[in-house]
Amino acid sequence: MKLISWNVNGLRACINKGFLDFFKEIDADVFCLQEIKLQEGQIELDLPGYEQYWNYAEKKGYSGTAVFTKHKPLSIRYGMDQEEHDKEGRMITLEYDSFFLTTVYTPNSQRGLARLDYRMVWDDEFRSFVSELSREKPVIVCGDLNVAHQEIDLKNPDSNRKNAGFTDQERAKFSELLDAGFIDTFRYFYPDKTDAYTWWSYFAKARERNIGWRIDYFLVSSSFQEHLVDAAIHDQVLGSDHCPVELKVRL
Repeated sequence: MKLISWNVNGLRACINKGFLDFFKEIDADVFCLQEIKLQEGQIELDLPGYEQYWNYAEKKGYSGTAVFTKHKPLSIRYGMDQEEHDKEGRMITLEYDSFFLTTVYTPNSQRGLARLDYRMVWDDEFRSFVSELSREKPVIVCGDLNVAHQEIDLKNPDSNRKNAGFTDQERAKFSELLDAGFIDTFRYFYPDKTDAYTWWSYFAKARERNIGWRIDYFLVSSSFQEHLVDAAIHDQVLGSDHCPVELKVRL
């Protein structure tokens, strides 16, 4: 089973930059999107063989998530059933026979760490949500988690130490999530791989120079470890400031 996750940074813009070519070529069983920046009715996609699920932010042109899947889920949940967290369309959870799949677009702490306090609350609530799910059956978490966990996960750790996405606080919360029983699948397969990034700034030719961050993930419950086959970063795929990430599992 092949799963793809991609922060498209505006789906309509990404479609104009080849999204559908990659979608057809990769032929994933499940394709998860973050930051679709859409309202209901603004786009219609003809994706034969796929069920489509959308979670839109209340604010226009902002955030939002979507899942396209060949396998109809048993149930779908939008958000984490908490009003303060569910206005921005940041989560969709699909339930299958043997696992849950949650796609998430974690809030950015923003310039000057203006939203760091909210981010800390979100991280705690999200960890609680997926931990609760994992008591029922294993969970696959994918999406833009807006944190580079270790120094190996970004090009310039020293100069970014106090910037959004690499603060001690955010990294500690990510460690807590792993400690709650989750595996970072890319590091599971490639613990020492350097220069492996999923996001690059649009400034100063950062992508051409591979000055990036790894902030897009597939995590799985530890109990799901035996089903892991491989993980990949499709850093040659353009269309967004993020690139797609992949997980292969055997069920």
